[in-house]
Formats: sequence, structure tokens, C-alpha cells
Amino acid sequence: MRLTAGSASRLGASWDGRGTNFALFSANAQKVELCLFDGQGRREIERIELPERTEDVWHGYLNDVSPGQLYGYRVHGPYAPEHGHRFNPNKLLLDPYARRLAGRLVWSDAHFGYRTGSAREDLSFDRRDNARGMPKAVVVDETFNWGRREIRPSIPWEDTIIYEAHVKGLTQKRGDVAPNLRGTYGGLAAPGMVEHLKRLGVTTIELLPIHGLVDDRILVERKLSNYWGYNTLAFFAPEARYAQDNALDSFRTAVARLHDAGIEVMLDVVYNHTAEGNHMGPTLSFRGIDNASYYWLMPDNPRYYDDFTGCGSSVNLTHPRVLQMVMDSLRYWVEVCHIDGFRFDLATTLGRGPNGFDRNSSFFTAVRQDPVLATVKLVAEPWDLGLGGYQVGGFPSQWSEWNDRYRSAMRRYWSGEGSLIGEISSRMTGSSDLFNHDGMVQRAGINHITVHDGFTLNDLFSYNTKHNEANGEDNRDGANDNHSNNCGHEGPTDDPAILGLRHQLRRNQFACLMLAQGVPLILGGDEVGNTQNGNNNAYCQDNVTGWIGWEGMGHEGSDLIDFVGHLTAIRRRFSQIRSHRWLDGRRADGSFGVLWLTPTAEEMKEQDWNFPEGRFLAYVLSPIEAGQSPVFIVLNAAPEPIKLTLPKIPEYRRWQQLLNTVDVKQTAAEFPSGSETTAPPRSVLVFSGSA
Repeated sequence: MRLTAGSASRLGASWDGRGTNFALFSANAQKVELCLFDGQGRREIERIELPERTEDVWHGYLNDVSPGQLYGYRVHGPYAPEHGHRFNPNKLLLDPYARRLAGRLVWSDAHFGYRTGSAREDLSFDRRDNARGMPKAVVVDETFNWGRREIRPSIPWEDTIIYEAHVKGLTQKRGDVAPNLRGTYGGLAAPGMVEHLKRLGVTTIELLPIHGLVDDRILVERKLSNYWGYNTLAFFAPEARYAQDNALDSFRTAVARLHDAGIEVMLDVVYNHTAEGNHMGPTLSFRGIDNASYYWLMPDNPRYYDDFTGCGSSVNLTHPRVLQMVMDSLRYWVEVCHIDGFRFDLATTLGRGPNGFDRNSSFFTAVRQDPVLATVKLVAEPWDLGLGGYQVGGFPSQWSEWNDRYRSAMRRYWSGEGSLIGEISSRMTGSSDLFNHDGMVQRAGINHITVHDGFTLNDLFSYNTKHNEANGEDNRDGANDNHSNNCGHEGPTDDPAILGLRHQLRRNQFACLMLAQGVPLILGGDEVGNTQNGNNNAYCQDNVTGWIGWEGMGHEGSDLIDFVGHLTAIRRRFSQIRSHRWLDGRRADGSFGVLWLTPTAEEMKEQDWNFPEGRFLAYVLSPIEAGQSPVFIVLNAAPEPIKLTLPKIPEYRRWQQLLNTVDVKQTAAEFPSGSETTAPPRSVLVFSGSA
């Protein structure tokens, strides 16, 4: 028999060497049809009704279907938006478990389940077939030769330094990457790119979303694209636009080569919403498979979506089968693609229940007990746009979180704002006010100054206001409150004084990022002065605006590659900077974890913390391992030099200067304990104690 019942145990299309099992979840469907297509995806060659339904999984086995076969689904059921159901068998639907995609979405009105332009809008029913313009799922053979050398680096959290980058934007303009590899998965692991990451001291590359995605129709009509990729349609399939041929194998090859170099790979994942948008959006997959199960609907009017994300809809992880899909997806990327960790976009949505955010939600509980996910890094973007959505410090102890409080404080401090030394002291020592509870340690906070969303580091000190006109939204999009400082001139300038100040402030931000306890995250390109010309929301700019401009390499002032490498070496040298124990001050026996000092090296008292418009902060971190030295860190954000006294610490008679952000050449200097020196205006200094 060609068609048999098959199994409901594994969702998606599973090839076993003889045939393929197809399984699709839908609790409210009345019939599910599997549609097979020719090799180009243009012609539907067969339509087969799945013969069995087991616990709301529709399934069937075809013994003559092998890898390479293109397919999709048509799902029958009620079209009743007012009751939350939007079934329409005229619409070909993408398998949520598709491992590989063929073709791209070609926009037309046929992709909408309702008759566009009708008086009843989405309550009407559209009978047009959209199959020709839909991407198709591909049956795959998941086997892959990883080779004997490939071993996951498993970098400890305290040693981790993350580098955030876009697959295409990272290498599209990089001259030492072969032209055919630029902008692709292969370019990530090109020798020149790997050497660059190693030179910086980076341990982990975090990629903007690579799950199969859709370009919004409105962007396509503007001749733009969803460049960043936060518009997922396929949670198991690598995006094909970054590969020349087989995206799955191309991506795995890149991962293997990065692992060979000792570099971890993390993925930015978007499980909070899908590319289908709000109630007026297209019917491409989940909406037509089982709208009422996959999405949060308004309880009193399920025609509409309960939108916590600002993207039109929110994925409902309180449903067991939807939760299963997300967990299956995460395990798939770890087990099949050897991914080392995940950064979860708008992660608060994933922990929502009927009563709002719950750190003991079913999703967090499932992650906590999962043996596969126990081996990887988990990072939350700890907010969404819903009520009670800001949850920095509110995630379970297994998680780390983007610490935007660090970003805001450090931007304000180095932009010239005073009276911040109390908060800066917390941000530099792990943000205990946010994370010192429930067994959490410093690695809970992912410190960052810049990320994909917002100004680059160069633009942070070149623009006071955003310049997003190229996005086609009349400069309304993007954040208005950036805590930036153009140093006296908006945009590019040839003024050497302004350029010198901008370069110095960039060095200061990098220095603080690497000296702060917690996990540092660098935005790719900041080390070479990459600019987006003041665009702080380049989500749709798949062009020179969104790509890293490597022209700054080798240019004095723009190229901070070796400077960052020097900072990461300092970070590796002093374990107290990478500590996973919360600091205390002076203890009864005279020892200490951290000493906060005035410019005259006296221990700070309450009035010193409240010094009017104070911009000077100095502290000593005690060694935590035998044979190590204390480290003395000085931050002077004041526009004038400040005299300071080198502290007197028993057993340490001298201080060696390791860093001076004003001194580009990092000239070696040594000072006796108790001697005086000067902290230059707007500078960061680091000293190591010696006997």
C-alpha cells in the first residue's frame, strides 16, 4: 500500500530511509490535505487526504516520498473569524515543522483568507488559490557529517564575550571574504572573519534571526525588505536567502567551522509572533491551520488578537501543542544544527499566562527540565509591549537577560550627565539591584551599549537625533530617547577636536563594557566605526546602511580592533572582573571585595556618593584567587582632569597602569602606592597592584 496511517509521534515530514511520515497538529480542523508539488514548486501534482487523526494530530505515511519532495497543506474547517476560526482550504499553508524552504513568498491578494477590499473586510471569504506564490516545504534528510574535529566549545558564562551580527551584513562588504561567500552562511566562517573575531577576543557570535522569514508586503512595495529578519514563518528552517544552495547544510557547515575555531554560535529567535500579523494579515501557515490554538485571541471578541508584541499578534505558549512546537524547534537547532544558545526576542510574551507574566509559566518550566536545553545558553530580551511587560531581573535563574539599565546609565554618563555615580557603581559590578536574588549571579546581566536596534557606537556620538527618512515612515519610527551626544556637530565632520572626542568616548564605552561584571555584548562593526548615517532603526535597510562598512579598518581613530583585543585580554587576566560572586565592601577582618574610593584614595562615605554633579568614580577589586593582583579602576566622565592618589593596599607597593583611554598607544607607566597622578578629562584608567 502506498498510503498508510503512519504515526502521530513526530510532527512534520520525517523521512526514514524508505518513505516519509507526515503529521500536522490542528485541534479544530475537519480535514487535512497534503499537497505534493513538482520540483520547481509551480504545479500541484497530487492532493492526498491524511487518513488518521490521533490526539488532534493528522497523519499519514507515503512510502514513495523521499528527500527533495516539495509539499504544503490545505486545511478544512469553519471560516468564522468572530469565533476565532479562519480555515480556508483555498490557501496553501506552510508546514510549521518545515526543515527547508523552496521558493519565496510572492505577494498578491490571493494570500489573504478574506476578500480584500470587501465591505465586510476579514469577515468575508476568499476562494482564490495562492499556491503559486507560496514557498513550499521540502522533505529533508537530516544526516550530516560533522567530522571528528567538531566539538561544541562550551565556553563558561564568566568567560563569554558575545558579538551580535547579521549574517549578510557582517560579510557583504568584507574584502577578505571570497565574493561568492559574502553575505552567506559560508562567509561567517571564512578565514578572515574567524581571524577577526579571534583578534577581538570574542567567544560567541550571536546571529540576528535566521529562521525562515517573510518580507512584509508594505516593505516590498517600498522596494525595501525585512532585513533584520524579525518576521518568522518557519521555526525549523534556515533562511534560504543566505545560502547558494542547501541552506540547512550550508548553515551546519558554518557552525562546524566556527566550532573548530573555538567560537560558539547563538541564534536570536522570534517565538513571540509570526509573519501573519494581525486580523487583517495573510493566511500563510498557523492562521489557516488552527488560528484559535496558535494565537492569543481577545476573550470577548476572538476575531481580534491580543497583541503584546506590537506586531499584530502573539503566539500562545499556554497551548500544549504550541509549546511543543517551540520546544521541538529549540531542541532541533541544538541537536541537528549544534547551536550553543538562544537569545529570545520579546521573551516576556513567552512567559505570559491568563494573568500576565509568570516566571513559573509552562514555557519556563518546560525549559528548566529539558536535558537538551540544559547544555546551552539562554538569554531573554526581558520585555514586551503588553501590560507588565518590563521584566528585567524577573526571569528564572537559569536565564540571562539583556540589561538595558546598563545601556541607559552608561550612555547618560559618558554623554555628560552628572549625579549618576551611584547607579554607575551598580552597573559596573553586576547590577546587584536587579539580579542579586533567587540564586542569580552576575552573568544574569548581558551588558551592552549598542545592539542592532538603535544607533551604532559611532552614531551614538555623532548624532543627537535619529535620521530614519530612508525607512519611508517620515522619520516617525525608531526611538526618540537615545541618550546620544553629537559632540558639537550633527553627523560627519572634519573638525579634529570633535573627531578626537568622539573616538575617545567610543574607547570609554568599550572599556567600561569589558571592565563591568556581567556578560559583555558587542555590536558587530562598532570596532571599526561602522555608521548607519544616523538611522537608529535600520530594520529594512538591506543595503550599505544596514551592512557593516569595514572601511574603518586600519584608519586611526576608527579602528579599535586592537584596543578591544587589549580590553578582552585585561578581562581574561582578572578573574574578579569575571566573578560569579556578589561583591561586599570592607569586612570585619579588614579584607574586602570592593573598595569605593575618593580621588584622595579615602573610602567613600555617604556625602561622597551625593557629591553634586559627581562624575568621578574609582574602586579597587580585590583578588579572588591566590597569586592574583588587585585591580584599580578609575572612571572620570568630567570635562576636566582630576588629580587622584593611588591607593595603599597592604602587600601591594606599586601600581602598574594597564589602560588609559586617552593614550592611544597605551604607554606603560608605574606608580608607587600613595603617589599622585591625574585622570584626564573623560577617561578610563586601569591599574594592577604589585608587591
